[in-house]
Amino acid sequence: MSKRVVVLVLPHVNLLDLAGPVQALAAATHLGADYRLSFVSADAAAVSAQGLQLSHLGELGPVTADDLVLVPGPDLALSVDVAPVVIDWLREVADSGAEIASICTGSLILGEAGLLDGRRCTSHWSVVEHLRQRYPRAQVVDDVLFVADGKLMTSAGIASGIDLALAIIERDHGPALAASVARELVVYLRRNGAAAPRSAFVALRDHLIPEVHTVQQILSDAFTEQHTLDALARAAHVSPRTLTNKFVATIGMTPLQYQQTLRVSHAETLLSSTDLSIEAIALACGYADARQLRRIFTQSQGISPRDYRASMR
Repeated sequence: MSKRVVVLVLPHVNLLDLAGPVQALAAATHLGADYRLSFVSADAAAVSAQGLQLSHLGELGPVTADDLVLVPGPDLALSVDVAPVVIDWLREVADSGAEIASICTGSLILGEAGLLDGRRCTSHWSVVEHLRQRYPRAQVVDDVLFVADGKLMTSAGIASGIDLALAIIERDHGPALAASVARELVVYLRRNGAAAPRSAFVALRDHLIPEVHTVQQILSDAFTEQHTLDALARAAHVSPRTLTNKFVATIGMTPLQYQQTLRVSHAETLLSSTDLSIEAIALACGYADARQLRRIFTQSQGISPRDYRASMR
């Protein structure tokens, strides 16, 4: 499947906001996908927030419903002004039905174009409150790495643009290619959008034990599914006893305890950011029913799911 990706290069763009997702999409193309990258701007040249001159940029031309438009974030400390022609072009992009994905502070540019009204969105933690105040009709979520609301996608701080790009690659071409891209980029941690930046999906990954990383990734990618210790050990090419010992020595818990930690963390996210029923959240976290979620959540957190939700509102 071929997809044109149009990258909007704004003045004072943060280089990692731009380069991270672009590198991931380019790596996917090298491994068999077909993302056709082009770079456009209101001017033929722009200077990044880090001082790098970017030139020979294309014009703000028409896009189609089959295209993906990336909006990497600018450094707002250097400039908050956006050329009216850019705002008009983004509105035309939205009207065309194209997908739009912002990285970091790029969400504020979408907000200026009125594209966040009534939509779930996120941004860098430092501007989330500003996002809420400036665009009160936006449904701002502050504990996720990225959010997809229809054809509008927004990601949190800087490196989460890579997570968003990997999610797009997985959606378009499947998890095997996304995993290959992550390995190509030497990204040991492939995080899903429901993972809060400080959640269990991100914690406990700053070690160098490959067998533990392998199983952590399996459990992170499929935390709602049932896993046996034997199957996890086979995936890591060690015995069940060795795997358990390595897990306990590295992160202080067994593989299946780690899976429960992921489930409870996801339940926390859903309880604080959605209005789903406790029963629906239980099913979304891989539990058989709400009673099981209540028991495990209360044992783990010392508070019931209902009281936890009330404390977060």
